[in-house]
Amino acid sequence: MRLAADMRGQKEWAVPQRQFRMPGKKVVRTEQTDEARPKQEQPEMDRYLLQVDRQTKRSFKTAEAARSAALEIKTRFPALQVSIYDGSSKSRTVVGLPGSAS
Repeated sequence: MRLAADMRGQKEWAVPQRQFRMPGKKVVRTEQTDEARPKQEQPEMDRYLLQVDRQTKRSFKTAEAARSAALEIKTRFPALQVSIYDGSSKSRTVVGLPGSAS
């Protein structure tokens, strides 16, 4: 081993670094202006928002439709906090089970 005999005076072995070649990236540039790029729009919200555990799930145009959907969710899953948020008056109504004291 000629390499070992030459390196006897050194305290550490020096391992030559191996060079790796990475393939080049293909860069495709499309010149699009901001007007040509499609924009993500917010979905249109109605006045009454159905919220389950403070997360908005659906929106309704009438309070009766929102209340019926809230009661259906509350009867199926009584542990959840179901509320209706009125967007115009900025008030929140918590929906309870019918016939319960809470």
